[in-house]
Amino acid sequence: MTLKLKQGLWLWAGVLALTLLAIIPFGGWTRGVGVLIVVGSVALAWVRAVRQTAKQQELHGSLDDFTLPPASFRQPVVLVCGDGLSNLFGEADADHPAQRLTQQGCYLRVSSTEQLPGLVDRIMTMRPQWGGQLGVLLIVNPGEHTDAGVLAGQVRTFNHQVALTRKRGFTLPLMLVSYLQSPAAKGAWFSWGAGQDHCNILQAGTSFSPNDWYRQSARSAVHTQRLQAGIQLNSAAAWLDEHVLAHFTRREGRHAIGLPLVWGCTLVPTLPGYVPGNLWRQWQRDKTALLDADGASQATGEPLPFPDPLLSLLPRQPQPSTKRDAIVIAVWLFTFATVVALISSAWQNTMLLRQVSDDLRRYTSIAPPTRLEQAEFARREDALNVLREDAVRLDAYYRLGAPLALGLGLYHGERLRERLLTTIADHKQPSTRPLAARTARTVRLDSLSLFSSASARLKPESTRVLIDALVGIKAQPGWLIVIAGHTDAVGSDEHNLQLSRARAAAVRDWMQRMGGIPDSCFAVQGFGKSQPIASNDTEAGRQANRRVDIRLVPEAGACALPTVGADVQLPAANAAFVY
Repeated sequence: MTLKLKQGLWLWAGVLALTLLAIIPFGGWTRGVGVLIVVGSVALAWVRAVRQTAKQQELHGSLDDFTLPPASFRQPVVLVCGDGLSNLFGEADADHPAQRLTQQGCYLRVSSTEQLPGLVDRIMTMRPQWGGQLGVLLIVNPGEHTDAGVLAGQVRTFNHQVALTRKRGFTLPLMLVSYLQSPAAKGAWFSWGAGQDHCNILQAGTSFSPNDWYRQSARSAVHTQRLQAGIQLNSAAAWLDEHVLAHFTRREGRHAIGLPLVWGCTLVPTLPGYVPGNLWRQWQRDKTALLDADGASQATGEPLPFPDPLLSLLPRQPQPSTKRDAIVIAVWLFTFATVVALISSAWQNTMLLRQVSDDLRRYTSIAPPTRLEQAEFARREDALNVLREDAVRLDAYYRLGAPLALGLGLYHGERLRERLLTTIADHKQPSTRPLAARTARTVRLDSLSLFSSASARLKPESTRVLIDALVGIKAQPGWLIVIAGHTDAVGSDEHNLQLSRARAAAVRDWMQRMGGIPDSCFAVQGFGKSQPIASNDTEAGRQANRRVDIRLVPEAGACALPTVGADVQLPAANAAFVY
């Protein structure tokens, strides 16, 4: 896969991860850490991909010294390792591969087996569309080896490098070729497929079975040579099975790669690199009676032929498309992110419906008292305030649209919004008409004299105002004290609602602490901007709307207040009561 495709996939994964962080309702600190982790991971992967590409450019065995076939080349591309490379490709710098292009395919020289994984990476970087054409060829010439242990080590090293290359995602079909020195049957290739116990003979573009091949020359002078070649090939097959093929299937460590798909052999008049007393001669001496004069034909002759007839036996693999693979990976990433987002949205919608339904159930479970009772009134007002907060939240979703955490077509809060608004509109204050002789009173306090802007913390200079209000409250012992906070229309509805309730609670806490009034005597409400007493279009109107109202509801004997002598002496009240 090219560098741009890798970088594009990592960027796509990062965008999807950031989108999930925006959809899933994590806390602010957790979300910030998640964003840093995603950005850091994408940046690290980006740098790593760049470094890997740069490292591939510096691999030994670089392809820059010769021109590869064009990207449209569709014949097999074979990497050649093993014996007889100089006679196949000619003398070349050992650190650089050589190339030979034939009618059947392209051959690339791998001077050292350890270069194989890096060379495959480099080729796929330059020609990513060649993944289905790439193969590897190991040449083992029995006449060039005298030590079976050294040969076994070379084969195991080759297996290890092929295994490393396949772990990177390249199939690399394997071919094994041997050249035997013999004057017989020049130009014929003898091939075996994996698991086959019979030989196919390829000559002049035609495939023969051994019997047909022998029968074709029954009346010619080459019949004896072919019979001799058959005996020699059977011996060579037995030798290769014992000294070479066994290492492809034997599990020595982690490097078993399976038998070659094709094993081929051809007979040549002279074999460059021939060594007297080689393993092949030792095998013939021990197993057969074929004892040709050793070393009689060691001079360098014509170049070794490339195994073009065997290339047609390699499986034709579909041409992989790195762009298509990248698109498939991107689609799978998008599918995974979509499933996670849908699951999260469904869960959040379930929690929202459950929360609002529980708030409605709590409110409706408190029956409206026929006669005002402080405890029931306070509970009902608290439950109503919670419903107002829920209504503000759902109304914002209605006006501005549901957030991503609740969206994706799964939001169903609108049906609860209508029910909330109806419940709030139907709410009625308990009647106090039987106590007409004792009417409710309201103390109205200016928020600017109590709190700083957008704050619910009492200012030090607010003590005088609160003391004045407290004196008036304690003059009516046992009455229910309803403290309601109000704001202007500046700011969001949810913020104003929370601020008004927090300011009312701050006044309640101060009076409870300083006046020794039981908690059961208080009811705290927050109305936000919903109950203005002046226009919010002017500064004077907005200032009037920013207030805290303390309403005294007559209910004698509901609260047991401490006697006046038990409290700190308070100055006379000067707060205005509104009747």
